[in-house]
Amino acid sequence: MNRHHPPGVFRRTATAVAAGTLALAGAVALPAADAHADTTAKGDVIANLWEWNWDSVASECTQVLGPAGYGAVQVAPPAESLKQSSYYWWDVYQPYSYDLNSRFGTAAKFTSMVSTCHQAGVKVYTDAVINHTAAQTGTGYNGTTITSKYDTPEWARADYHDSSDCPTSDLTIQDYSNLTQVQNCELLGLPDLRTGSDHVRTGIADYLNSQLALGVDGFRVDAAKHIPEADLAAIESKLTNTTSGTAPYVFQEVYPGSTPQPADYYASGDVLDFTYASKLKSAFQGNVSDLASIESSGILPAANSVSFVTNHDTERNGLHLSYKDGDTYKLANLFQLAYKWSTPTVYAGWEWTQSDQAPPNSSGFVTNTDCANGSWYCLDRDTAVVGMVAWHNAADRAAVSNWQTKSSTVIGFGRSGAGFFALNNGSASATYTFTTGMADGTYANVIDGGASKVTVSGGSASITVPAKSAVAFYNASYTCTVGCGDTGGGSSGSTVEATFNEYASTTSGTSVYVVGSIPALGGWDTSKAIPLSSSGYPVWSGEVSVPINTSFTFKYLKKDSSGNVTWESNANRSATTTSSAVSLNNSWNVADTDATDVTFHETATTAWGTNVYVVGSLASLGAWNPSDAIPLSSESYPTWSKLVIVPKSTAFTYKYVKKDGSGNVTWESGTNRSFTTGSSSGYSTNDTWK
Repeated sequence: MNRHHPPGVFRRTATAVAAGTLALAGAVALPAADAHADTTAKGDVIANLWEWNWDSVASECTQVLGPAGYGAVQVAPPAESLKQSSYYWWDVYQPYSYDLNSRFGTAAKFTSMVSTCHQAGVKVYTDAVINHTAAQTGTGYNGTTITSKYDTPEWARADYHDSSDCPTSDLTIQDYSNLTQVQNCELLGLPDLRTGSDHVRTGIADYLNSQLALGVDGFRVDAAKHIPEADLAAIESKLTNTTSGTAPYVFQEVYPGSTPQPADYYASGDVLDFTYASKLKSAFQGNVSDLASIESSGILPAANSVSFVTNHDTERNGLHLSYKDGDTYKLANLFQLAYKWSTPTVYAGWEWTQSDQAPPNSSGFVTNTDCANGSWYCLDRDTAVVGMVAWHNAADRAAVSNWQTKSSTVIGFGRSGAGFFALNNGSASATYTFTTGMADGTYANVIDGGASKVTVSGGSASITVPAKSAVAFYNASYTCTVGCGDTGGGSSGSTVEATFNEYASTTSGTSVYVVGSIPALGGWDTSKAIPLSSSGYPVWSGEVSVPINTSFTFKYLKKDSSGNVTWESNANRSATTTSSAVSLNNSWNVADTDATDVTFHETATTAWGTNVYVVGSLASLGAWNPSDAIPLSSESYPTWSKLVIVPKSTAFTYKYVKKDGSGNVTWESGTNRSFTTGSSSGYSTNDTWK
């Protein structure tokens, strides 16, 4: 996460839990005033450069973040982690040791990155994975070998919760409404540290203090809801000051659920606001006019929270917007920077087609970020985002004023004469006269880097806001100095991501493709058909950047190792894009007109590496062949879910199975389940493993 340059000031209270003032390098710390961040102050924008390596973070601080006015950068967990053969992104959330040599670079490179970012006026916050260690044994990125998950370089069995603390038979969380289980049992089998122990608290504090000694300014606490707040407070009480002489800034991940609640953690730091991001998704996929009441919509208090539009979990599980939503996603980020509320973050990660997909790497070690090659989506350097960081810093603490709802898709508001912002979430440009609250004069539009101008007369301005874009201004002389003409990499605003998911069982050597009527889908040329990935077999998936607001037809085909093509037998399928990402779920030889969908929900706890599948009597459910069973998603664990395309008005039977990492199959007990579809859509089941 990033902070403003030149350095601004950030305030927290020095309390018994070691909160305190936090100022940028070179700034004078103010006396402690309250327990939370000073919201929307100059230099409070955080850039979340998720899983960038240390060299790339250092370069971005120097070339983009510092010059653009970001205040801090949030970086990946600086620790040795599990290294498994697929190099999945979640390796780094399975710590092997607290050694700072990691998949992102050496300890020396980490130290150099922190120093470089400070020289650019940017603070550094690290992701602190302190609730647990790795569930999987093996070898880590620095060579540490673990043969028992309860025996690591720092910890022994007595340092973890056991059956005396956790009431479940396998020590995993089975009831997420049970506070004891949430905080004393194992999340997905990850060994849960006994944070009530002073020995464990000291060990965690020592790890965090080793980072503070190198110049780290604060921490994003991963899985904070799984650690009692009193334990976090005790750990924080053992932390040293930062090298600038202030207490480290702490913000915490409290994922939505019945217990505990975000407010339970306000005493030990700010809390990431998942509800805020959910409200933005709802508004930008519905009516942005709803944002007029966002403050009373159930979001967290500004003084206690950190806002975001998406993060690495929620862009994958569909809870929030993502880069796949094109300009809709970018607009939500621009609104976040314009509206006076909590500390904002801008997320920059990589493009992916499978939720577990590794970041670009060489033998697991993350390679340098290249924002131009389509692998990374560097929203932090987008021209409009950079312009809004400057706008946000200029607006400082000024209150929102002159709110105007021109339509369900067009809104505008000022910041008490410090700046004005208007956005258009519609598909066509819109011209309105806005009351700006600004002094008369001609102003540069920061959204396009200052290329266009707005004239204010009598406090009002006639503004044409382009489709899926914004206009924002605060002074006459703004000129883009960094990120000029940059779209952040990845998709341009004229395309969105279409995800094709096709159930199709195949024989060895045969693959599935999608082809269609538009050039992006090969123009019906089978030699240009788009290959789909079998990583979720028997569901074949892939993403294609397709034009917005476009209708097209498509179909799936199979190619064997000799290049022979087999087409689906049903009629061509059709789809129409808007300005948001689209998912197309299909099943081999089940025509769209004959198809409906059933979302299977199964509550089942598993050991790490074991997954849940559904299989049944229909061809699209594997025809009782467990090899062709449908893999369910664990995003809402312990509920496993998946939407499956099946024929309309059809009775079928089904059952759930578990498969471990070796492919061993365990069937649930009891008789087969049954279901009958009708002629509509949107069916679902709610089952529990038996």
